[in-house]
Amino acid sequence: MQNMTANTAQYIKENKAIAIIRRVYGDDLLNLARALAKGGIRLMEVTFDQADPDCIQKTSRAIESLCDAIGGDMVIGAGTVMSTRQVDAAIAAGARYIISPNTSARVITYTKEKGVVSIPGAMTPSEMALAHDCGADFVKVFPARDLGVAYMKNVMAPLSHIQFIATGGVGASNFAEYLEAGFVGAGIGGFLSDKNLLKAGNFDEFTRRAKILADVAAGKE
Repeated sequence: MQNMTANTAQYIKENKAIAIIRRVYGDDLLNLARALAKGGIRLMEVTFDQADPDCIQKTSRAIESLCDAIGGDMVIGAGTVMSTRQVDAAIAAGARYIISPNTSARVITYTKEKGVVSIPGAMTPSEMALAHDCGADFVKVFPARDLGVAYMKNVMAPLSHIQFIATGGVGASNFAEYLEAGFVGAGIGGFLSDKNLLKAGNFDEFTRRAKILADVAAGKE
């Protein structure tokens, strides 16, 4: 189990761009995932919709379907995970990493006990340090755009032992800036899951956008 965790963490560091998918299910989800994979995106986070009483069932089914359909092209994780019950459901469905919007010591330690990569969200240096001390593999800085790169450069100086992932407002225009600032990767939502493009069935555009980000991650921008 430790090898799988280490391999997943290394895979995240190598591929850098995590597509964040919210409230997309069924064929739309599978077609979107295939389009992003075609463009070079290798990581996808399927989120739990905390306002939906059926979120555990829906998200578990979505993760399982993705693992079955494109598990060879993408490593799938679960996002907006806020309870140990959701950790269990995500792992049972095939999720290889657990991402949260907050720093929950209980969720972090439980995730690590299960042998899965933990990526909790944090905003302050105290939250970031706590997340790391609880065993987090990466700390998601959220909301990254609102906090700003200058803020994080100041924070990273004393917290240089922590691996950070930027999330919240990251897209094609600023992905490279976050990587250059020292982030090991980023969670990218709207740019890779535009609801208008989904409605139009314009999956070629998703592939084009994915390639832009994959090129940045590979240092080809």
